[in-house]
Amino acid sequence: MNPTSVHNSSSLASHTFTFSALLNFFISVLFTYSSFAQDTIPTYKGSYFSQVPVDSSSNHQITKSSNQLTTKQINRRVKIIAATNIIGYGAALGGLYAAWYKNYPQSNFHVFNDMAEWKGMDKIGHAYGVYAESLASMELWRWTGVSRKKRIWYGGLSGPVYHTVIEVLDAYSAEWGWSWGDIGANFIGSGMLIAQELAWDEQRIQFKFSFHRKSYNDPTLNQRSNKIFGTSTAERFLKDYNGQTYWLSANIRSFFPQSKWPKWLNIAVGTGAEGMFGANENIGKDAAGNINFNRTDIKRYRQWYLSPDIDLTKIKTNKKGLKLAFRLLNIVKIPMPALEFSNGSFKVKAIGF
Repeated sequence: MNPTSVHNSSSLASHTFTFSALLNFFISVLFTYSSFAQDTIPTYKGSYFSQVPVDSSSNHQITKSSNQLTTKQINRRVKIIAATNIIGYGAALGGLYAAWYKNYPQSNFHVFNDMAEWKGMDKIGHAYGVYAESLASMELWRWTGVSRKKRIWYGGLSGPVYHTVIEVLDAYSAEWGWSWGDIGANFIGSGMLIAQELAWDEQRIQFKFSFHRKSYNDPTLNQRSNKIFGTSTAERFLKDYNGQTYWLSANIRSFFPQSKWPKWLNIAVGTGAEGMFGANENIGKDAAGNINFNRTDIKRYRQWYLSPDIDLTKIKTNKKGLKLAFRLLNIVKIPMPALEFSNGSFKVKAIGF
């Protein structure tokens, strides 16, 4: 495959990963919340749901805790979650194949190296997507009442397992291939979730995402962006790495519980990249291999950010709707002032997103 092609295996496949991970995350959290609402009030341990059963008629807490479910109740919930995973993921995978892979020629199993593409932004996207999906799955397994270690490992490994199946589809498609870089990034995202749960039983360092739509004064760059990233905001959200930033947001109070640091105030370190109008270089070619875009004069560079952030799950509220909204939105970085380092210099941004 031509290494300078705009839409190669890495660029296209990673967008599918990001979309499927975010979609599965939102659906899973909604299912978790509705399940809890049947017989429990959701409270929080760190940034996660724990369960305090209540008497629905009086709304008072009762003594039987969620970890004292009977074996029959646990088995029933396990079957519900297992069926939800199998049916939901199977349907999503079938839809993905019908909408995407069947439109491209098949080949024998093959491997390719895409580590250098998009300055590594797609690999960070893989790690983030698997982290978010594994987080949602872990919360589903928490609801079943299985042991702590089981729900951590079942949930934590579900993301990379799901994405490995998609990687196999890539491996048999002539347009893509099996990427060890993708596999490694998937397990980094999963490992980040599992390690923190085993060590602290909460996510003190949260993986977050932000996006801003890019536009340029140069019409040729806007035309190029429309061609390779799409024209709608939804397409740009998934495809344009120039507008994506990934963050590690640390909850300081969790590390220093005796301090007076606000429980909801995090410190986040982010990274992004600019100047990318092709996977490896800013050159585009037509179907015949002729160069029809050449902007190698534009520098491709990495950006680093330091910014405050808000852990929405630390905000106290008795409103179930707000708790759900905070849980869903907590995988997104809140727009706040940021210090940027790029091209050897610092700059202050009024809003870093």
